[in-house]
Amino acid sequence: MTAASPRAGATDTGSAQTILVIAVAALLGLPVLFGAALLGHRDGAQAACGQRAMPQPGIAPAATGDIPAVYLRLYQAAGQRYGIPWNLLAAIGKTESDHGRDTSPGVHSGANSAGAAGPMQIGVGGRAGNNWGGTPRHPAGQHTGGVGIDGNGDGWVDVHAPADAIPGAARFLLAHGAPTHLDRAVFAYNPDPAYVRHVMAQAARYATANSPAITDPGTGPQACPGDVDAFAGAPGGVPGTVIAYARAQIGKPYVSGGTGPDGFDCSGLAMMAYRAARITIPRLSDAQYWFGTHIPAGTEQPGDLVFFDYKPGHTGPGHVGIVENPATGIMIVAPHTGARVRIQSYKTYPGGAVGFTRPYDRFRKSEASSGGTSSAGDGR
Repeated sequence: MTAASPRAGATDTGSAQTILVIAVAALLGLPVLFGAALLGHRDGAQAACGQRAMPQPGIAPAATGDIPAVYLRLYQAAGQRYGIPWNLLAAIGKTESDHGRDTSPGVHSGANSAGAAGPMQIGVGGRAGNNWGGTPRHPAGQHTGGVGIDGNGDGWVDVHAPADAIPGAARFLLAHGAPTHLDRAVFAYNPDPAYVRHVMAQAARYATANSPAITDPGTGPQACPGDVDAFAGAPGGVPGTVIAYARAQIGKPYVSGGTGPDGFDCSGLAMMAYRAARITIPRLSDAQYWFGTHIPAGTEQPGDLVFFDYKPGHTGPGHVGIVENPATGIMIVAPHTGARVRIQSYKTYPGGAVGFTRPYDRFRKSEASSGGTSSAGDGR
């Protein structure tokens, strides 16, 4: 996830899918054979969350022989609760920490060098971003906007506790396209095709494939426990990562010149949110305004930047926010001294928005022109 630090030869970052579209499988080089095994058969309990409940697979001997009983129950419970195949969560847990048996830094305490922590290696800061939200262990009543949740009801949201980390990973997957697009969600967890292939293959080994997949309508994201805004209707890809990072900073103080992790100014929040998606944009709002593709008002999308306060004599706007929900005109923003990072309407902002930009369009165009992957420049 910008969450994970895999133990299987994939690069350090972070998380998932259900029935893969053949074109996506071909693009990533994934074997098509795991589709039925990944989903397996419905084991009775309906999922309580998710835009569409997914079938829960049966348990293969490879799973019972490898997964500790406590972890297996937690994977199944989170799978049923969030409509994510339990064996997909188990495959991530296997890859990230061998179901908690790994003794590497960050698994049982602290964080690894990328800032990922716990048995599911979810980002708590640093290069991994803070997808967990707040501190690695914080009171359950503290609203952070991250994926962290008190899964065992002990009053604490603890990234190192399997009962909290496993449903937290499910919430991350839900925020990034699962259950409808599990491949995108796993790729968001760790944007490496090799990681996706490894996790999917491991998920297939854990599941039986002796019953047809069954789907049902589910109950909709409004029934999901915890911070619904952390995953309901969230986009995937770069916009999803940008928004997930920004949401995780909600409640932190405005600090002039701040770029985190404890405080931000408006442009510092925008810069770091895009850095979490591995895209470099300029540091200040005026330069950010001239960096991305300009988007006509009314066509903005989640993850776009919205600008304000373009005063005569200045080189660009003096204030910026991150579009979260264009349908309602909501942005995530570090407003001003004395305030905290928050959700706010950009449609009612005094003076109105002066423009919108899409920084990752520049990145995509650079990729296309170079015939491969490239990193965006800093616009200077």
